[in-house]
Amino acid sequence: MAQKNSSFKASSKNNDLFNRSLIRSRRERIAASFSDYDFLNREISERLIDNLHDIKMSFETILSMNLCDDTIRSYFKDVFLINQNMAHKMLAGKYGKKVQADEDLFPYKNQCLELIISCLTLHWINDIPGSLIQIRRSLKPNGLFMGAVFGGETLFELRASMLKAGIDIRGGATPHVSPFIDIRDAGTLMQRAGFSLPVISTERITVNYTDAFSLMKELKNMGENNALIKRFKGLTSKKFMFAVAEKYQQDYGNEDGKVSATFDVIYMKGWAPHESQQQPLKPGTGKISLKVALGSKPKSL
Repeated sequence: MAQKNSSFKASSKNNDLFNRSLIRSRRERIAASFSDYDFLNREISERLIDNLHDIKMSFETILSMNLCDDTIRSYFKDVFLINQNMAHKMLAGKYGKKVQADEDLFPYKNQCLELIISCLTLHWINDIPGSLIQIRRSLKPNGLFMGAVFGGETLFELRASMLKAGIDIRGGATPHVSPFIDIRDAGTLMQRAGFSLPVISTERITVNYTDAFSLMKELKNMGENNALIKRFKGLTSKKFMFAVAEKYQQDYGNEDGKVSATFDVIYMKGWAPHESQQQPLKPGTGKISLKVALGSKPKSL
């Protein structure tokens, strides 16, 4: 039975972007059928775990946030593993200890975990800096955090098509696709949260769909549909949806009649500070002169 944490963050603050209660209720609804639509979660879970093969150390206390369960079972043996999700039903049958908790309200003590992995959850957080700080504080010294979020130009095709359809049908633009962080912002956020030796990388995954309708259906069943607080609240007309599909096909259709959808994935990796880690040299302690480095006497500017 999963442990419940009832202190979910309210989504009524003026500066919040996302309706966290709506996200949680949607995840509860899709839990039973999520395995039919989790291909991105599976793929990115495996890529996150692959990074551990290059790290010459073992971890015994681990927190998994939304990692694919098959990936967890195949890699982690004889460890203390916590499987966390904000939706209770998403934890059914999962490996390890199960905890229902919000990603931006960590229920863990400081310095109690050695490894935290987050797969496609943090892009729905209202306070990413605060969540990353809590993650870093939960890690033991020299503990590792690895995360993957949608970022950059994710779903730019759908965003552009909805923008054009909104102007044509409604006479103005209404946000239908969530904003995503930039790779440069990810690096800054990791540094602000106090991680040592942060590494940020990105990759682009392109997926082909029969049409825009099949893409939007899949996003809904993945729990990745619009959860903006300031999203369009009225009924979405068939006229608008057909206009979106038409513009999507016109601008992003392939020769085979299908359409492409872009997912930019940002990978973040950082360590909780520890004295054993490589430290930058103090100013003035360099052993090589500029003259030697340049191979000649530097010119005056």
